[in-house]
Amino acid sequence: MVAEAPRARPARVILHLDMDAFYAAVEVREDQALAGKPLIIGHRGPRGVVSTCSYEARRFGVRSAMPSLTALRLCPQAVWLPVRMPLYAEASRRIRLILDDASPVVEPLSIDEAFLDLTGVVADLEGGRRVAAALKGRIRAEERLTASVGVAANKFLAKVASDLEKPDGLVVLADDAVPVRLWPLPVERLWGVGPRTAARLRAAGLRTIGDLARTPTAVLAGIVGQDGAAHLGALARGEDDRPVAPHRETKSISEERTYGTDLTDPEEIDRALLARSEGVARELRREGLAARTVHIKVRTGDFTTWTRARTLPSPTDLAEVIVRAARELFAGRIRLERKGVRLLGVGASGLEAPGLGQSRLFPDAAEERARRAARAADSVRERLGDGAITRARLLEAGAGRRAAGGARERPRDTKSARGAARSPRALGRDDR
Repeated sequence: MVAEAPRARPARVILHLDMDAFYAAVEVREDQALAGKPLIIGHRGPRGVVSTCSYEARRFGVRSAMPSLTALRLCPQAVWLPVRMPLYAEASRRIRLILDDASPVVEPLSIDEAFLDLTGVVADLEGGRRVAAALKGRIRAEERLTASVGVAANKFLAKVASDLEKPDGLVVLADDAVPVRLWPLPVERLWGVGPRTAARLRAAGLRTIGDLARTPTAVLAGIVGQDGAAHLGALARGEDDRPVAPHRETKSISEERTYGTDLTDPEEIDRALLARSEGVARELRREGLAARTVHIKVRTGDFTTWTRARTLPSPTDLAEVIVRAARELFAGRIRLERKGVRLLGVGASGLEAPGLGQSRLFPDAAEERARRAARAADSVRERLGDGAITRARLLEAGAGRRAAGGARERPRDTKSARGAARSPRALGRDDR
């Protein structure tokens, strides 16, 4: 009997799809009078931050995460709009459904960005290009939005490719094109190269990715260490074997706000704790999770930052339990010493499926009533919007009115496939 030759593994085909200036593009779609104008999404107050902006504003140097005062100086004629997360989340949810039609393996990064693995679905990168063109066409036809897509044999190259010809780009980056298209780019384009590492590399005369690729590993190790040299050297050569991972464990959920005026009134601080706890609890229920640990983050006007955490007797998805722990942490562990609160956040970690333990902070009947009420409120908000129902205490004067454009935050390594289709962070960050 002649042994059968092993089958060749199918060529990897990875797509990276990134919506173009997503928040701004959705706002222009909703109001065509904004088309062609420099548009900034964010809060324009003294402590505000640019969430994103249109390409017209970017021509003036405005960028995501830029202080609003800087953006105002660079582009005083810009139109400013607040973040409307429910609107963007709904568009993101529909786009995710389009991506699911193209591949069974989709890794959502947040609200406007995702990887797709087409290995075995198409034969080669040309097949990936055809799928990418079809995705772009559907998104344009059904959502009246544009996306940029990179097609390559791995995640790193696909990510680089999607950014090469923005907006509305489609770039196939084959391995043999790495010297031409990847190597001229600055070293900062490599994952893991932040300002400090970039400074060390540039001090050694390594300014482009090509410079790194041509540098012996032993020399590079003397600059960034052995592990860093192996990692950066592989990326510089266009090598990346990480899989597209649709099922990523949710590790934590948090929500924080920066305030335009420091909070000094204890009642106002308490309402802010309640508002942040409510947001975290709602996200936990949306994700089908409960938390064992509650943590708070407080930054005072002089930028002193406090972080404190407490483990609960049993996991919860209720705002009443979370805010009780947050209040105790704040009252017992934070010393303001006449300083106001500039930033306040509440988070939850130690996540698991709800119902695995019994809460000690509520009798069973009371806890179940609270959970039914919370889910009923969630249902109303899903149908009618976040403002349709809220706690009376949060309607009192000052409750959240001075937030300086801070949005619910969630660490980038906390996405889950289960939450991706329902959460406002369903595809990726809005910085392209």
